Amino acid sequence: MQDARQYAPATLRNREAILETLLQILPPTGNILEISSGTGEHAVYFAPHLQPRQWIPSDPNPIAISSITAWQKYYPSPNLLTPLMIDVTETDWQTHPQLQNQDIQAIVNINMIHIAPWTACLGLMSGANKILTEGGLLYLYGAYKQNGKHTAPSNADFDASLRNQNPEWGVRDLESVIDVAVAQNLVLQTVKPMPANNLSVIFRKTIE
Repeated sequence: MQDARQYAPATLRNREAILETLLQILPPTGNILEISSGTGEHAVYFAPHLQPRQWIPSDPNPIAISSITAWQKYYPSPNLLTPLMIDVTETDWQTHPQLQNQDIQAIVNINMIHIAPWTACLGLMSGANKILTEGGLLYLYGAYKQNGKHTAPSNADFDASLRNQNPEWGVRDLESVIDVAVAQNLVLQTVKPMPANNLSVIFRKTIE
């Protein structure tokens, strides 16, 4: 039987630091929606540590969905739900039938915004505004420019590599991401430096 698990080397390098941050900010109970779960390695690592919270992985790529499912079989956790196929560039993604009545307390998005078209960031923020209740959290992790400048030479090289792969990709200006979030009733709470010149960026939903 073919093993459908995919591997992302960065996961092993960043998962402990991200988990430490999530444990500090997440509410003690509730449902957490992960947007763009990728290989599923983060999901299977985080879920056991975050019980009794429920972790809902998702991705738009069928190969990623297969990988998440395969990882779940190797590392099952009762609070890790079946992955959903969600594409945040679709305007009504937040109406996914399996998200209804789920009471999403937080949305987690790791390493997507720079490896996706800008429309993915816009769609993520718009959907988060609709899904999250007052006080809900949006957690972003990844590389960002600040004040229009890269925070490290390695990030500049990474940005060039991304844009060579796809002109619609690239390390984003943090200020631009914050502006989009604010327009969707998501107020910046914290920008936390993380290993390898990445940032944790945390927003809280306010009432309209």
